[in-house]
Amino acid sequence: MSSLSTGRILVTGGAGFIGSALVWALNRRGFTDIVVADFLQPEKKWHGEVPMSRGSAEKERNLKALKFAEFVEADELRARLAKDASAFGKFGAVFHLGACSATTETNAAYLDDNNLAYTQEMCAWSLAQGARFIYASSAATYGDGSAGMDDKSADLASLQPLNLYGLSKHRFDLFAQQQGLLPRIVGLKYFNVFGPNEDHKGDMRSLVHKAYEQITATGRLKLFKSHRPDYKHGEQQRDFLYVKDAVEMTLHFAEHATTAGGLYNLGSGRAHTWLDLAAAIFGAMGRPATIEFIDMPEALRDKYQYFTRADISKLRGAGYQRPLTPLADAIRDYVRNYLAPGRKLGA
Repeated sequence: MSSLSTGRILVTGGAGFIGSALVWALNRRGFTDIVVADFLQPEKKWHGEVPMSRGSAEKERNLKALKFAEFVEADELRARLAKDASAFGKFGAVFHLGACSATTETNAAYLDDNNLAYTQEMCAWSLAQGARFIYASSAATYGDGSAGMDDKSADLASLQPLNLYGLSKHRFDLFAQQQGLLPRIVGLKYFNVFGPNEDHKGDMRSLVHKAYEQITATGRLKLFKSHRPDYKHGEQQRDFLYVKDAVEMTLHFAEHATTAGGLYNLGSGRAHTWLDLAAAIFGAMGRPATIEFIDMPEALRDKYQYFTRADISKLRGAGYQRPLTPLADAIRDYVRNYLAPGRKLGA
C-alpha cells in the first residue's frame, strides 16, 4: 500500500535541490496536498557558500511552477509541531530532506542542531503519527570508502566521515540503529546527485552546473589534479546520479510502504571519471573539450574522495527495477533542456 495516499505529504527542504525535484515528481503523479518546509526568509542565517539573497531567490524560483498546499518556514514547522503534533493535519508520508549540505561547514553546534537534533525530532513525530519516515542520509558517511560503501553492513561504527557534514548525517544513522528505529524508517545515502534546481547551492553545486558556467564564459574547464600516485589527473571517480532518477528511487519507498526499512544507497551503481563527465558536458554543449588541471586546495586534500560507487543491489532487492538514465543522456537533458534555457523543473 502506498503511504502517499493515506494522508498529507510533508517535504522538508522542499524548496531545495532534491526536495523541489521530489515535489515535481509528486505533482506528476497527481499529488498536491503537500506541505513544503524550508528556509526562505532573508533574515535567516545562511550557512551555504552563497549570500542568502541569491540562495533564497533561486529556491523560491524552484517552487514557482510546482503545486503544493502550504509552505512553512523550517523553524516555524519545528516550533509548531513541538507545541501541537497535529498542527498541520494527518500525514501519510514524511520526506525529511532538509539539512545543511555544505561539506565545508565548520559550525559543529549548528550541524548538531540542524542535521541531527531536527532529524531526531522529525523521526519521533512521524512515527507517532504513523507516517512513513524517509530521510536523507548521505554517501559522505562512508568517508574515503576504505571501510566499504556497503548499505547492507550493520557495522556503522567503523565508518569515518571526512567532514562535519558527513559526521552529522552519520550520527543520526547511528542513533537510529542504536534505538532500534532503522527497521521502521528509511535512510537514503545519496551519492553525487546532479540536475535541474541546484542553482542555489553555490559551491556545493555539481560539477555539471559549474562546468556549464565555466565553459560558457571561457571555453575551458578547470579540474583538480590528482594528488595520489594511483590516480592520474581527471581519473578520480564518482558515482553520478541524475536527480530525476534520485527522486524516483526516493518515491519508491513511499509507494511501497511494506518495503523493509533501513539504509539504502542511491546511486547509479557505476563509477565514472571526471574526464568522462567533462566529455559528456562538452559534447552536450557542442564544443571541443579543453581542460586545464589545477592544484587542489590544501584544505581539501585530506578530505577528498577519490572513488565512490554505490552498490545498489539492496535497492534492487527492495523492488526498484526502473532503468537508470545513462550519464551522457542525463547530462544532455540537463544542459539542453534546463541550463541553456534557464528553466526549472515543471516550468
